[in-house]
Amino acid sequence: MSASPQHSRFAPDRGLTGRMVLTMFVIGLLYVGFTGVLIVLLRGAWPLVVLISGGLFVAQFWFSDKITERAMGAHEVTPEQYPQLHGTIDRLCALADMPKPRVAVADTDMPNAFATGRNPQNAVVCVTTGLLRRLEPEELEGVLAHELSHVAHRDVAVMTVAGFLGVLAGMMTRIALYGGFYGGNNRNNNDQNAAIAMLIIPLVSMVVYAISFLLTRLLSRYRELAADRAAAQLTGRPSALASALTKVTGQIAAIPSKDLRASQAYNAFYFAPALSAREAATQLMSTHPSLEKRLAQLGKISAELGQ
Repeated sequence: MSASPQHSRFAPDRGLTGRMVLTMFVIGLLYVGFTGVLIVLLRGAWPLVVLISGGLFVAQFWFSDKITERAMGAHEVTPEQYPQLHGTIDRLCALADMPKPRVAVADTDMPNAFATGRNPQNAVVCVTTGLLRRLEPEELEGVLAHELSHVAHRDVAVMTVAGFLGVLAGMMTRIALYGGFYGGNNRNNNDQNAAIAMLIIPLVSMVVYAISFLLTRLLSRYRELAADRAAAQLTGRPSALASALTKVTGQIAAIPSKDLRASQAYNAFYFAPALSAREAATQLMSTHPSLEKRLAQLGKISAELGQ
């Protein structure tokens, strides 16, 4: 999987590429190490460990677009159903010289957008009906350019893989503890090994989850800034993207918390995080940089473009 954009006019970002390579390297080491620990501790069950971890990885990576679409209640739409949406994406893809992704809409009042998929040829860009109702055409263009830059830079695929390890760590721990991997019926031979495994596996899982959590948060914040930069440079209208950011962030803060909580598992993929105003101000390990930092960057780009 290439970490750099291919056949695209989106500005390349060496900082993003370097961070993606480093993240994938560390995540790969963690993945191999975690699986190795499970194989050693769960001796007789190692074929099942390999099968489960390998199968989950392939499924998560290969079907990431379908999984995210279904989780968010999104459905693919045609140009006849949403002509303005398709028209804007057509223009941006032509401008960026990249393949057009599938286009989807999620019927929710929360104004947001996301992109997912393992590569530009198997990507989907989704917007919510709440976003479509609230944004002006030039603001929508900025948001869509932001999401398309994620696809072009392939950081969507890297985030999918990076986030998978934390999910695997939790899942394998639950399976190991409650799935009978320890041969509980043979108490004389397995009680001591089971006790050791039941102590070590949760500890290793917590360490693996903490490291993967930190890496994905650091990468996620940088990739959002990179996508803002790329979108502003492609469209030449950073002020429109800044306007969309301000509007979307303010509107999300007004959405009831109970509605936001249902979407927070996918915050790393959103244009703006599904957080209340209080949470956005206090969350130290946010998936997104602060609104102030994003607006300051766009203001700088606007000044450079002489706007």
